[in-house]
Amino acid sequence: MGIELDFYEKIGIVCRRIPAGKVATYGQIALLCGKPKNSRQVGYGLKKGLAGRDVPAFRVVNAKGILTGAPHFDTFDLQKILLTEDGVEVIWTPEGFRVDLKRFGWKNTMEEALAIEEEFKCAAAFLYGRRTDLSKL
Repeated sequence: MGIELDFYEKIGIVCRRIPAGKVATYGQIALLCGKPKNSRQVGYGLKKGLAGRDVPAFRVVNAKGILTGAPHFDTFDLQKILLTEDGVEVIWTPEGFRVDLKRFGWKNTMEEALAIEEEFKCAAAFLYGRRTDLSKL
């Protein structure tokens, strides 16, 4: 049994694969990371920066398309601004800013899911090799 990436490293990998002009849900990311019941942990990891600094967290919304992460950006409308600049239409509703998931939701394919799984393995092998080398110093 080899080393495995932690959940937050996997979140970063998946989020970096969300195409420009698309959004993904917390649950979708959790599922692609192999933990379909951990959508709240995805939100926590993004909020705390545990998934990496270069992660496009603004492309992540809740299951209804609501920008629930918006309060964790520098300004309340920054997530909306970034999505709009990315080509995603964001509208105001009584529930808050919302994206139409049918139009802008990332519909990842099985091939993409398998490629993500392979990327997890490659990243773990790289990290494991690097940790081994460092332990010899």
